[in-house]
Amino acid sequence: MERRGARPRLHSRTAALALIASGVLLTVTPIAYMLWPQAVPLSLDAPSLPIMVGGMTFNVPPAAVRIAVQRRAGAQPRIDLVFLWPSLTPPDPAVKATPAAAPNLSERLFVTVVASDGTLPPAERLKVIYPRYLATNATLQPDGLTRRGFRAGTPYQGEELIYDADRPERFLLRCTHKIGITPGMCLHERRIGTADVTVRFPRDWLADWPAVADGIDRLMTMLRPAGG
Repeated sequence: MERRGARPRLHSRTAALALIASGVLLTVTPIAYMLWPQAVPLSLDAPSLPIMVGGMTFNVPPAAVRIAVQRRAGAQPRIDLVFLWPSLTPPDPAVKATPAAAPNLSERLFVTVVASDGTLPPAERLKVIYPRYLATNATLQPDGLTRRGFRAGTPYQGEELIYDADRPERFLLRCTHKIGITPGMCLHERRIGTADVTVRFPRDWLADWPAVADGIDRLMTMLRPAGG
């Protein structure tokens, strides 16, 4: 037989728990709202943003940021950028890419900045890591660059190590060759404090590699001005 008064007590207990839950929700909601990242629309022609990656602050033009969610100031795990070559200016935000008018990738320089993962810096890799996988002896080319291929079956197969014989720490690349309609690309890495910066550009640019080396230096100064 059901006990009289049991159901009213159960209803009272449920109502009390609901009241407590409502109070907790009202308390937590404003805090969660303040802590949750807010999407604030940002004009692409706004001044450069201070973005911190790996504890290092970079001054980044908003229009150069390729991924919309990265287009904000503050600490981020990585940023992906693009600049026009040779002006080193961001792409014009007023020009919208379409299937009929795709961006000319041969005139663009791509940059990725991530927190350093603790691996050897590029100049040390040239001395310690890369020699284990190289297939040929170093040969100095007439243009002043040294080119060495990597062996098949190694992590770098299909790539070629290219560097300035006089200043390898400044201009050290790993480049692929053109395959069919896929252009050859070059990758240049720099360690800036506790952040790693990777620059990618078409291999064809090596025809005037001193200008490319100077351009990369200027870009690094733009992103990390003196005292920055």
